Amino acid sequence: MSASKAVFTMKLEPELRDSFMAATAAADRPASQVVRELMRDYIERQRQAQEYRAYLDRKVEVARAQRDAGQYVTNADVEAQAIARREVLLRQAKEAGL
Repeated sequence: MSASKAVFTMKLEPELRDSFMAATAAADRPASQVVRELMRDYIERQRQAQEYRAYLDRKVEVARAQRDAGQYVTNADVEAQAIARREVLLRQAKEAGL
């Protein structure tokens, strides 16, 4: 099965083109192969970024629903819990001779 190919033309600064061609030649790799890899990497990074944005959107949606339902802890409560936990740990460490 053969895949059809498409031609992709782009405008670049001559210095960028020359540097890129020199770098691919130094790596003994065809420039078109490197460009395809760069394109695939870019597409994959964009896919991952989109998935992460969707993940964050879901987390925010859940958090807002919890907030609206009154299922939350205030920052002051979290700070108080942390202080109490730290005091317990410090006491335990002192009792253990640490």
